[in-house]
Amino acid sequence: MTLQNRVDPFGRIHATPERGMFMGNRGGCMHTDHQKLTGRPWVNARWIACRLDYKGWHRGVMQPGQYTELFFLDEAVAFAAGHRPCMLCRREDARRFAGAWTEANQPGVALESINVLDRTLHAERVDPAARSQRATRAELAGLPDGAFVTLDADPGAPLLVWDKVLWPWTFAGYGTPFGAPGGRAGAGATLLTPPSVVEAFRAGYRPAVHPSCGAGARRS
Repeated sequence: MTLQNRVDPFGRIHATPERGMFMGNRGGCMHTDHQKLTGRPWVNARWIACRLDYKGWHRGVMQPGQYTELFFLDEAVAFAAGHRPCMLCRREDARRFAGAWTEANQPGVALESINVLDRTLHAERVDPAARSQRATRAELAGLPDGAFVTLDADPGAPLLVWDKVLWPWTFAGYGTPFGAPGGRAGAGATLLTPPSVVEAFRAGYRPAVHPSCGAGARRS
Protein backbone atom coordinates (compact mmCIF):
# COMPACT_ATOMS: atom_id res chain seq x y z
CA MET A 1 0.00 0.00 0.00
CA THR A 2 1.31 3.44 -0.95
CA LEU A 3 1.05 5.68 2.09
CA GLN A 4 0.25 9.38 2.04
CA ASN A 5 3.59 10.70 3.26
CA ARG A 6 5.42 12.24 0.27
CA VAL A 7 5.80 16.02 0.41
CA ASP A 8 5.83 18.45 -2.52
CA PRO A 9 7.45 21.94 -2.56
CA PHE A 10 4.09 23.48 -1.59
CA GLY A 11 4.22 21.50 1.66
CA ARG A 12 1.30 19.28 0.64
CA ILE A 13 1.39 15.57 1.44
CA HIS A 14 0.64 12.95 -1.23
CA ALA A 15 0.46 9.20 -1.76
CA THR A 16 3.00 8.29 -4.44
CA PRO A 17 5.55 5.45 -4.75
CA GLU A 18 8.65 7.66 -5.02
CA ARG A 19 10.41 8.01 -1.67
CA GLY A 20 13.18 10.55 -2.31
CA MET A 21 16.49 11.34 -0.61
CA PHE A 22 15.31 12.68 2.78
CA MET A 23 12.86 11.81 5.52
CA GLY A 24 11.39 14.16 8.13
CA ASN A 25 8.46 15.00 10.37
CA ARG A 26 6.38 17.87 11.70
CA GLY A 27 6.77 17.36 15.40
CA GLY A 28 4.70 14.27 16.09
CA CYS A 29 1.88 11.95 15.10
CA MET A 30 -0.42 13.08 12.26
CA HIS A 31 -1.86 9.67 11.33
CA THR A 32 -4.35 7.13 12.63
CA ASP A 33 -3.65 3.57 13.76
CA HIS A 34 -4.63 2.56 10.21
CA GLN A 35 -1.86 4.65 8.63
CA LYS A 36 -4.16 7.36 7.32
CA LEU A 37 -3.56 11.07 7.81
CA THR A 38 -5.88 12.70 10.31
CA GLY A 39 -5.97 16.00 8.43
CA ARG A 40 -3.77 17.65 11.04
CA PRO A 41 -1.07 19.46 8.97
CA TRP A 42 1.49 19.61 11.79
CA VAL A 43 1.93 18.96 15.52
CA ASN A 44 4.31 21.75 16.51
CA ALA A 45 6.77 24.21 15.00
CA ARG A 46 9.68 21.76 14.88
CA TRP A 47 9.62 20.63 11.24
CA ILE A 48 12.79 18.70 10.46
CA ALA A 49 14.46 16.90 7.55
CA CYS A 50 16.43 13.77 8.39
CA ARG A 51 18.72 11.23 6.81
CA LEU A 52 17.13 8.06 5.43
CA ASP A 53 19.74 5.98 7.26
CA TYR A 54 21.25 6.66 10.67
CA LYS A 55 23.32 4.28 12.81
CA GLY A 56 21.48 1.30 11.37
CA TRP A 57 18.26 2.25 13.14
CA HIS A 58 15.12 0.68 11.69
CA ARG A 59 11.49 1.61 12.31
CA GLY A 60 8.17 0.81 10.75
CA VAL A 61 6.53 3.73 8.94
CA MET A 62 3.43 5.34 10.45
CA GLN A 63 3.38 3.20 13.59
CA PRO A 64 0.53 3.86 16.08
CA GLY A 65 1.25 6.87 18.28
CA GLN A 66 4.68 7.53 16.72
CA TYR A 67 5.69 10.57 14.69
CA THR A 68 4.55 10.61 11.07
CA GLU A 69 7.45 9.97 8.69
CA LEU A 70 7.43 12.28 5.66
CA PHE A 71 9.63 11.98 2.56
CA PHE A 72 11.12 14.57 0.20
CA LEU A 73 12.79 14.30 -3.20
CA ASP A 74 15.76 16.27 -1.84
CA GLU A 75 16.78 18.89 0.71
CA ALA A 76 15.73 21.81 -1.50
CA VAL A 77 12.17 20.44 -1.51
CA ALA A 78 12.28 19.94 2.27
CA PHE A 79 13.32 23.57 2.76
CA ALA A 80 10.59 24.81 0.39
CA ALA A 81 8.03 22.85 2.41
CA GLY A 82 9.33 24.52 5.58
CA HIS A 83 11.65 21.89 7.08
CA ARG A 84 15.21 22.39 8.35
CA PRO A 85 18.05 19.88 9.08
CA CYS A 86 17.62 17.59 12.07
CA MET A 87 19.93 18.32 15.03
CA LEU A 88 20.34 14.60 15.78
CA CYS A 89 20.98 12.65 12.60
CA ARG A 90 22.25 15.66 10.59
CA ARG A 91 24.04 17.62 13.28
CA GLU A 92 26.81 18.94 11.02
CA ASP A 93 24.32 20.12 8.38
CA ALA A 94 22.11 21.61 11.09
CA ARG A 95 25.01 23.59 12.55
CA ARG A 96 26.09 24.84 9.13
CA PHE A 97 22.54 25.87 8.31
CA ALA A 98 22.00 27.56 11.68
CA GLY A 99 25.27 29.45 11.20
CA ALA A 100 24.34 30.65 7.70
CA TRP A 101 20.80 31.47 8.81
CA THR A 102 22.06 33.52 11.76
CA GLU A 103 24.65 35.35 9.69
CA ALA A 104 22.03 36.27 7.10
CA ASN A 105 19.04 37.06 9.28
CA GLN A 106 20.41 38.41 12.57
CA PRO A 107 24.06 39.39 11.94
CA GLY A 108 26.06 40.01 15.08
CA VAL A 109 23.44 38.34 17.27
CA ALA A 110 24.01 34.79 18.46
CA LEU A 111 21.21 32.29 17.92
CA GLU A 112 19.73 31.86 21.38
CA SER A 113 18.35 28.40 20.60
CA ILE A 114 17.08 26.36 17.68
CA ASN A 115 13.58 27.26 18.90
CA VAL A 116 14.11 30.83 17.66
CA LEU A 117 14.82 29.53 14.17
CA ASP A 118 11.83 27.16 14.31
CA ARG A 119 9.45 29.92 15.40
CA THR A 120 10.66 32.17 12.59
CA LEU A 121 10.29 29.44 9.99
CA HIS A 122 6.81 28.58 11.25
CA ALA A 123 5.68 32.18 10.87
CA GLU A 124 7.12 32.28 7.35
CA ARG A 125 5.81 28.96 6.10
CA VAL A 126 2.24 28.90 7.43
CA ASP A 127 -0.71 31.18 6.75
CA PRO A 128 -2.58 30.88 10.08
CA ALA A 129 -5.96 31.70 8.52
CA ALA A 130 -5.77 29.15 5.69
CA ARG A 131 -3.42 26.79 7.60
CA SER A 132 -1.52 26.37 4.34
CA GLN A 133 1.80 27.44 2.87
CA ARG A 134 2.57 31.14 2.96
CA ALA A 135 4.27 32.28 -0.25
CA THR A 136 5.82 35.63 -1.17
CA ARG A 137 6.54 37.51 -4.38
CA ALA A 138 10.13 37.75 -5.58
CA GLU A 139 12.20 38.65 -8.60
CA LEU A 140 14.09 35.77 -10.17
CA ALA A 141 17.18 37.93 -10.54
CA GLY A 142 19.38 37.34 -7.55
CA LEU A 143 17.61 34.27 -6.17
CA PRO A 144 20.23 31.80 -4.96
CA ASP A 145 20.56 28.16 -5.95
CA GLY A 146 18.14 26.03 -3.95
CA ALA A 147 15.14 28.37 -3.96
CA PHE A 148 11.81 27.08 -5.25
CA VAL A 149 9.46 29.31 -7.23
CA THR A 150 6.42 29.21 -9.47
CA LEU A 151 5.86 31.42 -12.50
CA ASP A 152 2.61 33.33 -12.99
CA ALA A 153 1.89 31.46 -16.23
CA ASP A 154 1.77 28.11 -14.38
CA PRO A 155 1.35 28.63 -10.62
CA GLY A 156 0.87 24.93 -9.98
CA ALA A 157 4.29 23.91 -11.33
CA PRO A 158 7.16 24.27 -8.81
CA LEU A 159 10.58 25.10 -10.24
CA LEU A 160 14.00 24.83 -8.64
CA VAL A 161 16.47 27.67 -9.21
CA TRP A 162 19.85 26.07 -9.87
CA ASP A 163 22.80 26.99 -12.06
CA LYS A 164 21.02 30.06 -13.48
CA VAL A 165 18.14 28.03 -14.92
CA LEU A 166 14.81 26.64 -13.70
CA TRP A 167 14.32 22.92 -13.15
CA PRO A 168 10.74 21.51 -13.24
CA TRP A 169 10.12 19.35 -10.16
CA THR A 170 8.35 15.97 -10.03
CA PHE A 171 8.28 13.34 -7.30
CA ALA A 172 10.60 11.21 -9.45
CA GLY A 173 13.15 13.96 -10.15
CA TYR A 174 13.71 17.10 -12.21
CA GLY A 175 12.81 17.62 -15.83
CA THR A 176 14.58 19.51 -18.58
CA PRO A 177 15.75 22.93 -17.33
CA PHE A 178 14.92 26.18 -19.06
CA GLY A 179 15.67 29.87 -18.69
CA ALA A 180 13.25 32.32 -17.12
CA PRO A 181 10.87 34.02 -19.58
CA GLY A 182 12.60 37.10 -20.96
CA GLY A 183 15.71 36.30 -18.95
CA ARG A 184 15.94 36.32 -15.16
CA ALA A 185 16.42 40.06 -14.73
CA GLY A 186 13.13 41.64 -13.71
CA ALA A 187 11.13 38.44 -14.07
CA GLY A 188 8.65 38.08 -11.23
CA ALA A 189 7.79 34.84 -9.48
CA THR A 190 6.13 33.44 -6.40
CA LEU A 191 8.72 32.26 -3.89
CA LEU A 192 7.85 29.01 -2.10
CA THR A 193 11.00 28.68 0.03
CA PRO A 194 10.72 30.69 3.30
CA PRO A 195 12.49 34.06 2.91
CA SER A 196 14.90 33.57 5.81
CA VAL A 197 15.98 30.24 4.31
CA VAL A 198 16.65 31.96 0.98
CA GLU A 199 18.86 34.42 2.86
CA ALA A 200 20.74 31.50 4.42
CA PHE A 201 21.33 30.15 0.91
CA ARG A 202 22.74 33.54 -0.05
CA ALA A 203 25.01 33.35 2.98
CA GLY A 204 26.54 30.14 1.68
CA TYR A 205 24.41 27.15 2.65
CA ARG A 206 23.84 24.95 -0.42
CA PRO A 207 21.06 22.39 -0.05
CA ALA A 208 21.55 18.87 -1.35
CA VAL A 209 19.65 18.32 -4.59
CA HIS A 210 18.60 15.23 -6.51
CA PRO A 211 21.07 13.84 -9.11
CA SER A 212 18.51 14.51 -11.86
CA CYS A 213 19.41 18.18 -11.43
CA GLY A 214 22.52 17.50 -13.51
CA ALA A 215 25.97 19.04 -13.16
CA GLY A 216 24.85 21.42 -10.41
CA ALA A 217 23.92 18.50 -8.16
CA ARG A 218 27.42 17.04 -8.34
CA ARG A 219 28.90 20.25 -6.92
CA SER A 220 26.55 20.45 -3.93
